[in-house]
Amino acid sequence: NTPLIGMAQDRLASFEPAYADELAVLMRHGFAHMQEERGSSVWLRLSTRTLDQPARVLDEAATIAGGYWLHPPSPGARIAIAYQGPVAPEALAAFETLREEEPGAGLLAITSPDRLHQGWLEARRAGRLGPATPSHIETLLAPLARDAGIVTVLDGHPASLSWLGAVRGQRIAALGVDHFGQSGDLPALYAEYGLDTDAILDACAQVLIG
Repeated sequence: NTPLIGMAQDRLASFEPAYADELAVLMRHGFAHMQEERGSSVWLRLSTRTLDQPARVLDEAATIAGGYWLHPPSPGARIAIAYQGPVAPEALAAFETLREEEPGAGLLAITSPDRLHQGWLEARRAGRLGPATPSHIETLLAPLARDAGIVTVLDGHPASLSWLGAVRGQRIAALGVDHFGQSGDLPALYAEYGLDTDAILDACAQVLIG
């Protein structure tokens, strides 16, 4: 299944946590949200992949709103990597290599493209009627340079995150899965689909070159 299904379905809030602490926050939110008068169904897109779990205090509000900076960028940073779901290890490995050359780079954890996109659309509609509060994704991307590049990566259709480039008119390289049916272990499949660390670094080079 693809996150695009969750984004397109009305009255459905979709999330894809990568880590157990994110899942705990989103499950608590989901049970409460479903019982609210203006609540909706909640879809959690999960993976059985085993990940090392970070020891941290999670920003719960940002996680519910759709994303947070795992490693915040420096003001005016030229590039950021945005990942969603179980590709977190590949994104983190690429980020560690990237910041050897781009120390101001950022690593953005996306927990819900659905909530980010919906919030962005609502802010744009409100802005047509007068001054509006920036959406969560606008606030997240604000530290990046206007001509910064963003590389997005997820184990799902790349269109789920490719719209991030439209938020502030920044260059985008969207990595994801647009066909399926192959068999193999996860490293081989991620290499086949262009989701591995090398593919992420190649995409970073492309957006930096422009």
